[in-house]
Amino acid sequence: MSIQCLVFDCDGVILDSVPIKTRAFARLAEPYGEQAKDRFVMYHAAHGGVSRYKKFEWFFQEVLGRNITPEESAEWGRRFAEYALDEVRSCRLIAGAQEVLDAWRGRLPLYVCSGAPREELRVILRERRLESYFEGVYGSPPAKARLLADIVVRTGLPPETVLMIGDASTDRDAAGYAGTSFYGVGEQLKGENFPWGQDLTALNDWILGNIRANYR
Repeated sequence: MSIQCLVFDCDGVILDSVPIKTRAFARLAEPYGEQAKDRFVMYHAAHGGVSRYKKFEWFFQEVLGRNITPEESAEWGRRFAEYALDEVRSCRLIAGAQEVLDAWRGRLPLYVCSGAPREELRVILRERRLESYFEGVYGSPPAKARLLADIVVRTGLPPETVLMIGDASTDRDAAGYAGTSFYGVGEQLKGENFPWGQDLTALNDWILGNIRANYR
């Protein structure tokens, strides 16, 4: 295998923002009681990388027993952003992320593939002075698997030479759908049958061992 392109999830892979967003989901559900809040947080944790709007739909259907209206979905989206975005704008980067971006900028094509809304994602990365590292920033909709497949088509590279770097089963499943390689990050994916790191501090060495000779 020869790595020729890097695709990063954002929350939990570039930005240490997962706890911030978990608190925002919990805050949205608090008015419906402790049990409802706990169910929502558990669902969110098990479905990292899924659009927040799909999670809102699940909460209304499975916890409240009815469909969410477009107006309610928009309002929950507005409140979620109000609860989370200021902290996301200033949170720390995942350990090793800056070093990986600096090492491969201009040497390999870099992309972001996230379940967060695309325009919101671009604004945050621009404010963090990170957007210029990437040839493309892809966010929902559509679902992450479709986004990753679109990135592969855009690069024109064999799928197995594209490395998806993610911290959730959604990222792993997207890599399987698109046929890309996969590198797991964080506790949720520990112990599965693919290369893995607690953070990104070992990723540069792993890439160097799996890359074309003329990029060494």
